[in-house]
Amino acid sequence: MSQKSGPPPIVYILIFLALLGGGYWLFFTGSVVTIPPLPSNTTQPNNEANNTNNQSFPLPNSVPSGTTIRIDGSTSMVTINQNFKRGFEAKFIGTKVEALANGTSKGIADVLAGKVDLAGASRPLTAQEKSQGLTAVPITTDKIAVVIGKDNSFTKGLTSSQVADIFQGKITDWSQVGGKSGSIRVINRPEISGTHQSFREMVLKGATFGTGTNFTNLSQDATTPLLQALKTDGVGYATFSQVTNQQTVRVVAIDGLTPDAASYPYQRQLYYVYKNPASSGVQAFLGYAASPQGQQNLAVGN
Repeated sequence: MSQKSGPPPIVYILIFLALLGGGYWLFFTGSVVTIPPLPSNTTQPNNEANNTNNQSFPLPNSVPSGTTIRIDGSTSMVTINQNFKRGFEAKFIGTKVEALANGTSKGIADVLAGKVDLAGASRPLTAQEKSQGLTAVPITTDKIAVVIGKDNSFTKGLTSSQVADIFQGKITDWSQVGGKSGSIRVINRPEISGTHQSFREMVLKGATFGTGTNFTNLSQDATTPLLQALKTDGVGYATFSQVTNQQTVRVVAIDGLTPDAASYPYQRQLYYVYKNPASSGVQAFLGYAASPQGQQNLAVGN
């Protein structure tokens, strides 16, 4: 009885390897090249929601003479505004930067109303502000200092918990934090202040400030009146760059750290806010602010 001859075993082995190799190529190579790239607007899904521009405008080669940039907003950005003003006007002859400091909320409202081009902001934009077409550009990190008058007898530091209790009205006497007996007067910034809102979020964790006879709420968001009101028994807060060279106040260490420490607890972001689409002047100013020259001026000023 004759036997049917078939292909030798090596043929089956080669066929199996060919099929295996083809499947590997199809799965790992073919699938990659046939998937279309994701749309560009899906690569950063949070940008539109947050309305925070992390990509700086380019520094222009020139800016037309007569260009005027109007800025209002956070009192914490007075020095920053002035440094950028000097540098921008010197680099682009014939331009002008007008800078005011009537508070974050006022500056943002004026941007929406078309009264100014940029708002200096010491807090993030609210959902409502973002929905109105505003964009916030991060400029630098700021530190909020807790300050007392230079003649205050309190010479110790405070813990974060003690600071929160003082500004909520739970601690009302200096003796409760290791000082001499005497009422603590709290000097608070108005609610329109971005620093007020940032301090409330960072220090009070969203809780409300205290009330009572030992609380003084300023009507104007300005640092100089706050420092003058401290006297010998008051405590307040201000952006560190505005008080670091003051001779009439002392900065209180928090959790053993002063604001010049990298891990100081009360830090926040400062922004410039503009209305979309950004004008050519706004683009030029923000391009300068983000440039090495602008950042060098910023570092010198702070």
